[in-house]
Amino acid sequence: MTKLKIKTGDTVKVIAGDHKGSQGTVTKVFIAKNKAIVEGVNMVKKHTKPSAQSPQGGIVEKEASIQISNLSLLTSKGEETRVGYRIEDGKKVRFSKKSNEVI
Repeated sequence: MTKLKIKTGDTVKVIAGDHKGSQGTVTKVFIAKNKAIVEGVNMVKKHTKPSAQSPQGGIVEKEASIQISNLSLLTSKGEETRVGYRIEDGKKVRFSKKSNEVI
């Protein structure tokens, strides 16, 4: 199992692919698949059958997963950065390599 540097709740920017330049918050991370779902990015139309939740059925727009390698973490100032780890007060914390601030 690989260790991912992006977690749920992080603000990320898409750095490659069709949605390059768009940004959003990570809602879910699939560790085994190396993918994440980002709010408002990579929207796809899904055809659904009528069910108890949606009696009408029809076409639903939802976010599809995107490869983690195509995402870059954003700092609090909104600039792209790489992630590093260090020990502070006996705890392992993530920090921005660009601004050296704890994420």
